[in-house]
Amino acid sequence: MLKNVPIVAIATAHGSGGIGIIRISGKELLPLMLSLFKKEIKERTVNYLTLIDNDQEIIDNVIVIFFKAPRSFTGEDVIEIQCHGGMVTQHQILDICILKGKDIGVRLANPGEFTKRSFLNGKIDLIQAEAISDLINSSSIAAARSSIKTMSGSLSLVINDISNEIINLRVLLEANLDFPEEDITDLQKKDIYVSLVSIKSKLSKLKSKIKNNLILKNGINIVLTGRPNSGKSSLLNALSEEEIAIVTPLAGTTRDKVSNAIYIKGVMVNIIDTAGIRHSNNLIEKKGIEKSWEAIENADIVLHVIDSNTGDDNTEYYINKKISKKTNVIKIYNKSDLLYKKNHDYYDGILVSSKSGAGLDFLKKEILKKIEYKTSDEDAFSTRERHFHAVQEALEHIEIAISYTQENLFLDILAEELRLSHCNLCEITGQFTSEDMLEKIFSSFCIGK
Repeated sequence: MLKNVPIVAIATAHGSGGIGIIRISGKELLPLMLSLFKKEIKERTVNYLTLIDNDQEIIDNVIVIFFKAPRSFTGEDVIEIQCHGGMVTQHQILDICILKGKDIGVRLANPGEFTKRSFLNGKIDLIQAEAISDLINSSSIAAARSSIKTMSGSLSLVINDISNEIINLRVLLEANLDFPEEDITDLQKKDIYVSLVSIKSKLSKLKSKIKNNLILKNGINIVLTGRPNSGKSSLLNALSEEEIAIVTPLAGTTRDKVSNAIYIKGVMVNIIDTAGIRHSNNLIEKKGIEKSWEAIENADIVLHVIDSNTGDDNTEYYINKKISKKTNVIKIYNKSDLLYKKNHDYYDGILVSSKSGAGLDFLKKEILKKIEYKTSDEDAFSTRERHFHAVQEALEHIEIAISYTQENLFLDILAEELRLSHCNLCEITGQFTSEDMLEKIFSSFCIGK
């Protein structure tokens, strides 16, 4: 892609609507402006103009706004044309822009290319670019708010602050490597250790915040499992507050995964009901049980449902052998409204009734506690998995650096670990990012953004 070749695209969603917007961005758009509108438009003014085709037929009466570089979203000259929202009209305008812009190379924009140009021209960093896409695809008010906050630079500010602290420490270490005759004093050694601990603390907090916000963005997967007829489907319906799963007194009613998304304190929770775990000769039920094991292995939390009256029959043992060590398990003693074993001890789980709703509020609190989710508007920002892994790697390099300060200072190792940690953080903001990664990120955007 040539950086300054003009691009054009429809910026509004596909389909008919009240208004459609066509956006053009590129270097020196004055020739195209004159060709389209027969006049030079003043920047940042609203102009009501008539747009005609090559046969002198009126396409539409449009609103036109011109943004002169660098005072635009992309940092280039930008023309925005607002027309009536029919797709025929929008495509007519798109075609005439390409036709009349042929001499300056106007072409259709690729997905995310406007935002990519904004990034390449230094108008935004990579975190802010991703936040734009996240805002467009937000599935909740909380997610939209966090995207807006990230677009304003909240996360970038935190990362840049940590990066600057690493840079300052690198300057001290690398200066000493360049001038080895200048010994590092005991005071400087202490300052190096204190700085490393400070950086570690900030990275640890950032890692925790990013994990928290990934939960807000992606939600969590919760799998209901247990013996047949333990009340899993009833619990799914109770948590969903609607009849999602079929409930009957017959064991083995659920033979395929049944799922529903609910929100607990603003967090999306994907609850999956599975076939009851037991030995079965029924081919269909066996397939359902196989899917149950697959769901259990991929769960963030397993709600192991037990009939509080009949017990578990060793199902818990087999489930614990299957699940990952990182998976949280909450034991649920269901059907408490039918409880007749008054002397049974339920200390290792939560006593609930899917029928009456008893214990469900406490269960929801325990779910949020298990995933260590904390609601805080102050810490809310839009994050991605790559941010989490980059911060995790940056933290690991700092921890290695700290380990080399325990006895003797290995300045060359410390300097290298700091450099690697700094590179990890720069990958997040896009200062050091491969072209392949950029293509992958921006290709997920819609055309026209």
